[in-house]
Amino acid sequence: MGQPITVTVRPGNDPAVRILDTNRSLTSMATERYDSVEAARERGNRPPDVLARRLLEAGASHVTIYSNVVTVRASDWASLEPRAVELVEHLMEYYGEEAGWSFAARGLEDPGPAEPSGLTVKKSASGQATITQG
Repeated sequence: MGQPITVTVRPGNDPAVRILDTNRSLTSMATERYDSVEAARERGNRPPDVLARRLLEAGASHVTIYSNVVTVRASDWASLEPRAVELVEHLMEYYGEEAGWSFAARGLEDPGPAEPSGLTVKKSASGQATITQG
């Protein structure tokens, strides 16, 4: 997690449609269709669900994702196209200003660092650490 996604935009047959080709599969071989923010939210927090929700919140009216192709229908491409490219490019980044997959970007509370369960760390007088379970 952390590499930006490369996006190439091409027009669809309908002027309201743009096709965003990526260098990374987002759904494997499944076709995912989203007609509303609520529908995307109900599907969960998988990368295609999160991307569809963000595109719909940004102004898209319909999103279809199949493997590495994101097809988006919208009425105002002048303002949406740069934002759509940005949302896809940064979807999988975890750190930085543009991060799309951090807890904050997904609207989730950061649980903080994970504590290993059942492990105890003891340091000796010489500074050597010993990890024991129990």
